[in-house]
Amino acid sequence: MLTREQIDAIAEELAKADRTHGVIPRITARYPEAAIEDSYAIQGVWRDRMVASGRRLVGHKIGLTSKAMQQATGITEPDYGVMFDDTVYRSGATVRTAHFSNVRIEVELAFVLKAPLAGPDCTLADALDAIDYAVPALEILNSHIELEGRTIVDTISDNAAYGAMVLGDEHRRPDEIDLRWVPGVLSRNGEIEETGVAMGVLGHPATGVAWLANKLAQHGARLEAGEIVLAGSFTRPMWVSAGDEVHADFGPMGVITCRFA
Repeated sequence: MLTREQIDAIAEELAKADRTHGVIPRITARYPEAAIEDSYAIQGVWRDRMVASGRRLVGHKIGLTSKAMQQATGITEPDYGVMFDDTVYRSGATVRTAHFSNVRIEVELAFVLKAPLAGPDCTLADALDAIDYAVPALEILNSHIELEGRTIVDTISDNAAYGAMVLGDEHRRPDEIDLRWVPGVLSRNGEIEETGVAMGVLGHPATGVAWLANKLAQHGARLEAGEIVLAGSFTRPMWVSAGDEVHADFGPMGVITCRFA
């Protein structure tokens, strides 16, 4: 376990890396004793500093919920981070790659809640009852910690590598569509790079929402009405660079496009 001074110092390193779009050495290489509890503490200190600076929380992201992502990262346990209002783009947006580090894209579904959701015994049925609607999304990954050899502790500390999200225009209530079978076909510059189906996320993408509610309960928190939950990727991450045009086809839930400059 880390000391309070170490946690505060690492949170400040990450805040500086966020401001400068830089990358810091792995936490676990410098502090091999660091545990998952430490990583969420680091994330919490960083989050509170962001809120104090004027940023507004709009929800949470869940990561590493599919085999595709677990195999891509070598990490087998889901994690979560927070999302701020200044990280939300709409389909068709131009995204500045210089604002991020290690820029990659993932295909996901996002859920907007109409009611609070609290653990510790939340089920998929509870999550579906609390969801107002689903919307297709792309997550932009933003890693401020070196990628080689990173562990779940490094990833969680770095706000689960969340950078931003691009939301589509199609909304569907859970009773309007079988969310398990929503497809994702991800293309870069006109060439298909990744494909998947939403069932790859824990058997049902909304299962991640229930998982998050139960995880937050361990820290005395809950999901609130109006929050967005980004439920986890069902494709591997795709690297992007300035000049890339990204197109994601979600079948009955429409298309998302964005450009990186």
